[in-house]
Amino acid sequence: MTVTPALADDWLEAIRAALRPHGLFLRGTVNFANGEEAPSLDGGAAAASVVLIGNIGGSIWAPFTRWREGEPDRGGRDPLDNWSKEVILPVAEAAGATAYFPSDPPWQPFQQWAMRAEGLRSSPLGILIHPRYGLWHGYRAALGFGCAMPITGEVATGHACETCEEKPCVATCPAGALASEVFDVRGCRTHLRGETGKGGCVVTGCRSRDVCPVGRDYRYPAAQLRFHMAALDL
Repeated sequence: MTVTPALADDWLEAIRAALRPHGLFLRGTVNFANGEEAPSLDGGAAAASVVLIGNIGGSIWAPFTRWREGEPDRGGRDPLDNWSKEVILPVAEAAGATAYFPSDPPWQPFQQWAMRAEGLRSSPLGILIHPRYGLWHGYRAALGFGCAMPITGEVATGHACETCEEKPCVATCPAGALASEVFDVRGCRTHLRGETGKGGCVVTGCRSRDVCPVGRDYRYPAAQLRFHMAALDL
């Protein structure tokens, strides 16, 4: 069945209910204007809208961990991406929507969509900062629809980093990767490959991310932090 404008609210509620047990939430909606660049639906037509799906804090960690329980190799080299697809693809199919994933080409502009849908801005770490969740959130997929969809989630106003005077993330980074306006990816990775990095950020998670005062209640569990750091291609 394909979502129609008349049934859009009902379908969104059904999608929310299907995602909730997996710790996934509808994070925001982008409706595209006529002639605006938009992703293609499975049938080849341009999408009229996309609805972002993501985690809030460590919401996905327990469901993902249960999925892998007893099978540590389940999901192959990219278990979180594969888990996301296993959960989200049936939801998309039921709604007649097209699913897009950050891990799959053609690469979709997830950050641009999130900035537009939720009013988010980039932090010095390059991660979008949310006024409530801080740096502890993420996007696992987006659903494309052939009609405009109601707005989901909340739209932020202001930018937390602009009102943060102390900027502890900059001062704390052991690699000095936040010293300039552009995040020093090479410097960060070089540090992580060294003994100090292997015994520090690789084990406990990014120290600069950890000291950000925004959204501290949503900090990822220690096991999730180790998982994400271990997944980096160092």
